[in-house]
Amino acid sequence: MSGCIDMAVATAERAAEELREGIVTGSLAPGTPLREVTLAAELGVSRNTLREALRLLATEGLVSQRLHKGAVVNTMSTDRIRDIYLVRRTIELRAVEECGSATPAALAAIEGAVRATERAERAGDWREVGTSSLRFHCAIVATLGSPMLDQMFRGVTAQQRLAFAVVADERRIQQPWVSLDREICDLIHAGYRAAAGRALRDYLEASERMVLGLVGEAATGVATDLAKEA
Repeated sequence: MSGCIDMAVATAERAAEELREGIVTGSLAPGTPLREVTLAAELGVSRNTLREALRLLATEGLVSQRLHKGAVVNTMSTDRIRDIYLVRRTIELRAVEECGSATPAALAAIEGAVRATERAERAGDWREVGTSSLRFHCAIVATLGSPMLDQMFRGVTAQQRLAFAVVADERRIQQPWVSLDREICDLIHAGYRAAAGRALRDYLEASERMVLGLVGEAATGVATDLAKEA
């Protein structure tokens, strides 16, 4: 019996990871309805398993489950966005402090993520720029060697992607950070951890100001549209 339960939990976690990945890549935007019948078929799981996966995502703040209306991908509030950046500064800056003991494979993953971001920029694929940049930050955290932190941080980066979605023009919100990803990567590889930490802190603080400013712009635009319709 316990083996069956363990398998069901693992299946729900895999389904949750696929949906989380859809959020990170931008294919599941805020407000997207998560219809049980369709998603269960796409993921090859039962509806009960899908419900458990959605429950897991709800605990991460990625999904809201509405009574009699089903689940929907969340929109990030300004308070949530501030919390995202607080968590990111706490974990990422600690990772940079400790990255002197990172394995060669972990350092290679940081470089690989930055190269993927740069390739996407050259191709003008701004959604992929955002995805690869988030993977860069995950790779920084992964240098700590903690599977628990890695799992938690994947949820944080998914929330970050939902925060980015306030702007339809992805180039506007992604382009400023490509060269900074490269700068931080190069400082880490050169062993300049203090400088990398300062650059990363400045990066995260500037990114937070930008995202909150854009959320404010979007809210003002909605309020103006509603006033015109009234």
